[in-house]
Amino acid sequence: MKVFIVDDHVVVRAGLAALINGEADMTVVGEASDSAGAVRGIAESAPDIVLMDLQLGEGPDGVATIETVLAAPAPPAILVLTTYDSDADVVRAVEAGARGYLLKAGPPEELFTAIRAAARGEPVLSPAVADSMMRHLRQPRTTLTSREVEILRALARGDSNRAIAKRLFITEATVKTHLVHIYAKLDVDSRTAAVAAALERRLIRL
Repeated sequence: MKVFIVDDHVVVRAGLAALINGEADMTVVGEASDSAGAVRGIAESAPDIVLMDLQLGEGPDGVATIETVLAAPAPPAILVLTTYDSDADVVRAVEAGARGYLLKAGPPEELFTAIRAAARGEPVLSPAVADSMMRHLRQPRTTLTSREVEILRALARGDSNRAIAKRLFITEATVKTHLVHIYAKLDVDSRTAAVAAALERRLIRL
């Protein structure tokens, strides 16, 4: 099985590559630190499985990258491998088309089992993530777009509208429009209240 790794931390990529290349039936055929590199590298190396982190630094996040990769002809299976287990992250990734969702804190054996299962076309969720999905199904949460979640995370960091616009390559007017939508969905009227509501509902995490 050919595996491609997408993670913005070089040490994480190196560690994953060492683990995966130690398995007789797996080999790492490429890696990338951001969305653009991932889309380009996946197209060139044609992997069977992609391990995708959700936070990729500057540019589109992991969910947006999943959507782009899966829109191409004959796309690979994508497994999210991340530290984020909020309900919103899980639901967004699964809705985008990820075949599985794993946490980096899990043991290597769980990762290997997941890669093999995904290669067989089977869905994969770590136990903690499965619990999150069940919570969502029993009590549906507020639905935010990928961009709205990115902006909420920026608000939680204390970023200004100008900083958010620069980071996401959009205008300040667009940021303000997103904020209006976020406030309406969360039924709040300020940045502080929006962050508090998002944290309480597990839409983001610090």
